Amino acid sequence: MTSASSATEQVRRSLPKRYAKERRFRLLGLCAIVLTLFFLFVLLTTIFLKGWTAFQQTHVRLDIHFDPARLDVKNLNNANYAALVHDSLQQMFPEAKNRNERLQLHRLMSNGAAFALQRMVTSNPGIIGTTQSLWLPADDEVDMLLKGHTPRDVPESARRLNDRQLGWIDTLLANDRLEKQFNAAFFSNGDSREPELAGVRGAITGSFFTLLVTLALSFPIGVAAAVYLEEFAPKNTFTDIVEVNINNLAAIPSIIFGLLGLAVFLNFFGLPRSSSVVGGLVLTLMTLPTIIIASRASLKAVPPSIREAALGIGASKMQTILHHVLPLALPGMLTGTIIGMAQALGETAPLLMIGMVAFIVDVPQGLQDPATVLPVQIYLWADSPERGFIERTSAAIMILLMVLLVMNATAVYLRNRFERRW
Repeated sequence: MTSASSATEQVRRSLPKRYAKERRFRLLGLCAIVLTLFFLFVLLTTIFLKGWTAFQQTHVRLDIHFDPARLDVKNLNNANYAALVHDSLQQMFPEAKNRNERLQLHRLMSNGAAFALQRMVTSNPGIIGTTQSLWLPADDEVDMLLKGHTPRDVPESARRLNDRQLGWIDTLLANDRLEKQFNAAFFSNGDSREPELAGVRGAITGSFFTLLVTLALSFPIGVAAAVYLEEFAPKNTFTDIVEVNINNLAAIPSIIFGLLGLAVFLNFFGLPRSSSVVGGLVLTLMTLPTIIIASRASLKAVPPSIREAALGIGASKMQTILHHVLPLALPGMLTGTIIGMAQALGETAPLLMIGMVAFIVDVPQGLQDPATVLPVQIYLWADSPERGFIERTSAAIMILLMVLLVMNATAVYLRNRFERRW
């Protein structure tokens, strides 16, 4: 009795310390969560503050006279449209007389202004001979100045815009000829060496084609492999080795798959370099282990009673799997596939190895056209020295994060909507 009382007393005395340790452990866990959320907030806020201005672009309103003397109706594609822009600027600022001053004046406008005029004239030659008031894109240095990224209160030698150019910009602002507008070109253009003309359409299209190939190959192959390993394959040393290797492949660095794609798909099979079909094949190899593992887990979650009931009423093994087991496991398989696609969408290293890091201006029209993807486009812009590419890098990251959020939200919805608990 005395020993029992002594043990009870020892337990009672130790309770405050145990409770204190539990409180400290819970506090550490809460601090870890708060710290994680804080760093995530700082990261997303930094990306947003640097990237939201990319959705606006500075434009200049010019009175363009489509002079028939400068536009040859028989050769509109090769006409000197930049001269029309220069003529309009010269009329507004006649004080720019010598060659150096005229060059400084012309640098206020983007080269995209001439391309915009070319598209207008080639689509509607009837405007030749008329004068149109048009909003045309300004140079990225003017754009950075209006967005506050370039300071004015520094010596002229420390600025890329001199005092004379700043005076012209102030005149345009005073006359309501300079303003920021929605940057539709960011979503409709491909890549460019000039920040004000660079867009994400080519990268988004390349990502779509690449993921299309990945989905078309990885989902049926992954599900078929999972069904065979879980339902048909005998349990022996060979299948054990296959299972171990599948699990190991899921943990291999993604750049290894890029080296494999370089050696097999490009060097051996001779498929077109930098194309979406090669990128899709490489990402298929990388995604397959994830889909197989998720699909096998979904098949295991189906109760054995479903199989036994189907077999008991005379269904064959194949009918049992196709008509009963597979439909019940499909929501989990789709969830694993979407997660695998999201992982593939964010990959850069394997695609660098197969040449999708190339500078691609034209938007790809097919699976074999040269292409890049959104993460690689972000990598290219992040390496560019111009200040205008910094905001476009952050804006592209925002688009990528939004797409990944939608894909993961879809996976969660499918799991909650169709998953059955036994």
